[in-house]
Amino acid sequence: MPVVIILMLIAAYAQKIVKDKGTITGHLQAKQMDEISGIVASAIHPGIYYAHNDSGDTSRFFAITPDGKLKATFYFKGAAHTILGVTDCEDIAAGPGPVAGKSYIYLGDIGDNTASRKNLTVYRFEEPAINDHDTVATLTPTVLYLKYPDGPKDAETLMIDSLDQLLYIVSKRKSSVTVYTTPLNYKANDTVTLDKRTKLHFGGLPPFKWITAGDISKDGSQVLLRNYHNVYYWKRAPGEPVWETMTHKPVKPYYNNEKQGEAIGFTPNGKGYYVTSEGLNAPIYYYHTPAIKR
Repeated sequence: MPVVIILMLIAAYAQKIVKDKGTITGHLQAKQMDEISGIVASAIHPGIYYAHNDSGDTSRFFAITPDGKLKATFYFKGAAHTILGVTDCEDIAAGPGPVAGKSYIYLGDIGDNTASRKNLTVYRFEEPAINDHDTVATLTPTVLYLKYPDGPKDAETLMIDSLDQLLYIVSKRKSSVTVYTTPLNYKANDTVTLDKRTKLHFGGLPPFKWITAGDISKDGSQVLLRNYHNVYYWKRAPGEPVWETMTHKPVKPYYNNEKQGEAIGFTPNGKGYYVTSEGLNAPIYYYHTPAIKR
């Protein structure tokens, strides 16, 4: 075999290894983005991702680019009984809503470290406009209140399944985590009891095994969960509920350990995903989705 061809094959293999190990696309560039806990791709703005801080921040979320530039900040009126308007926002998702053909953002105020909250809150927003210049705007959300059927618990994972029109929450702590769902066809200010679907077990020691984020691809065919040490990936079989998909053995792709990784989100085409973590100037990593079939 000619030397040139051998060198080309070696270079291609080396490039594949680099891709499999992730690429840093940038760093979170704004000082107010210091405890990012969720990230999701916009369905209407190419190259835009929504992200938010967790407990301690006010009622707002951000629009950013994959290199970490802040493009917009969106404020909203949260709960009147809390000083900051929100208690502990832990994940963000995107998907369909009440108007066909429009995309909506779902922000989950679902953190509960002491497992004592009577209700959780999900804020739904129609995807907002973003200008060429930095945008600062105030949005009006539709509010949903959620209760667990088996008592309060902490959670940091909120996902939207566009195929079955379901909102998913996955609990965070204990030896096994629990998967819950509720339909997306709720009305403003409804209080809904979640449906308990299944339990999932992940190896490791707490707190590193605790589930901190997840996402379902826009077309509903792929699922991600993450904790502080691993990413878990599933390919969904046709006609299978997402909660059932997650009971199968996951693929564990390569993951670069982060300071406190609590965010993961697919790209719009589902060919890759981004992760980032809490902390000032935190890196943003891009990974290709595993090439598997079911």
